[in-house]
Amino acid sequence: MSFIKHNAQHLLQINIAMLCISTSGVLGRYITLWPPVTIFWRALLAAIVLVLFCKFKKISFKIHTKNDKLSIFFGGLLLGIHWVTFFQALQLSNVAIGLISIFTYPVITTFIEPIVLKTKFQKPHIFLALMVLVGIYFLVPEFTFSNNYTEAIVWGITSAFFYALRNLIMKRQVAKYNGSLLMTYQIIAVVVCLSPLIFYSDITEVQSQVIPLLTLALLTTSIGHTLFLMSFKYLSVSSASILSGVQPIYGIILGIVFLNEIPHVSTVIGGVFIISAVLIESFRSIKSPSK
Repeated sequence: MSFIKHNAQHLLQINIAMLCISTSGVLGRYITLWPPVTIFWRALLAAIVLVLFCKFKKISFKIHTKNDKLSIFFGGLLLGIHWVTFFQALQLSNVAIGLISIFTYPVITTFIEPIVLKTKFQKPHIFLALMVLVGIYFLVPEFTFSNNYTEAIVWGITSAFFYALRNLIMKRQVAKYNGSLLMTYQIIAVVVCLSPLIFYSDITEVQSQVIPLLTLALLTTSIGHTLFLMSFKYLSVSSASILSGVQPIYGIILGIVFLNEIPHVSTVIGGVFIISAVLIESFRSIKSPSK
């Protein structure tokens, strides 16, 4: 009985984490600032919270080698590009399109992992890629860049690529350092890279959206990502990946509730193909521990 209770608590924790992270879709649509400016303030506010969190938890801020420092900084740069392109996709489309297009990242990972980590390419990934392509076909209303949705999907897939690349580069660092510390340094890297934008942003416009920016920094970034990292203590990464499949679903529901954005039938069909491909790969990874 105690075992069931503990597992239920862990499942509840990761679902709360996914719910928090999925608020990025609604907030990305609600905030009207230029995406790089939004991400700068998101990162700055989140960095303050995470630094305080690490101090409270007495986590050492020491990074051992120069190569580690470069990897973490580069990971932060990729994370920043991922966030900016994702918010660009949201501003051009809706929550459903933005979240589903970015959720192609697990399958993209399977194709670039052999190149980055020098692992063996697996033939079943071709089938998964075809499933994702079919999903994208249903998402795109027409193959022309004069259509905002088409452009948004390109931005979303671009965001997914940079996110996948960042995760692979950070894979070795996760084994060496605390996850919250890595997230803190990466977010600081985002702040440093985007800091020149503060001289070109309208502070009055920023002040008018301080509440959603704070929500994005605290609820989505600090709480959501911290809870997700903490779940790795009790769940395998593969199990966490499967459970993260609820993220687009939560995001779409929030979009319906708060923005009255009801996804088109073709969007739902495309989403089913893409999320199914992600779930299949996640189940495969559980059955193949060597992966």
